[in-house]
Amino acid sequence: MSRLDSFIARMQAQRDCLNFLKPRIDALPGPILEVGLGNGRTYDHLRDLFPGRDIFVFERKIAAHPDCIPADSHLFLGDARESIPEAARRLGAHAALIHTDLGTGDHEANMAMGKWLGPALDTLAASGGYVLANQPLEVARWHRLPEPPGVPPDRYFLYRVG
Repeated sequence: MSRLDSFIARMQAQRDCLNFLKPRIDALPGPILEVGLGNGRTYDHLRDLFPGRDIFVFERKIAAHPDCIPADSHLFLGDARESIPEAARRLGAHAALIHTDLGTGDHEANMAMGKWLGPALDTLAASGGYVLANQPLEVARWHRLPEPPGVPPDRYFLYRVG
């Protein structure tokens, strides 16, 4: 599979998972967290899916399309190892949905990041909420869910927070 085909498959899986979770998230209180803004495509999709809902974004350095940059009050800027604990102090563990798409092309580096990222995100996740990630995350109280129809196994990882 070419890198372009892989990217398209990942984006389709991401969109399909978010769309699949929408009715479940609609039934829950709490904000939505987008960990890794990138160019803002997913953030823009989340705004369309959940109009009027608080969406907080985490990003190391803003490089998004100008229309896809959240207000400063909904932006945690800087290294995730520092901004996630700050958000936990400010927001608490109330997120109905956490979507994370952090990482690089380096599988080993991504696995190492996942070891601290899952527990860090858990400090923001509401019981009964959902986590959607581009990589496996190991957190004791999270329960992995099957992929929605049409999403290939292990392309995206869905969790329900216990």
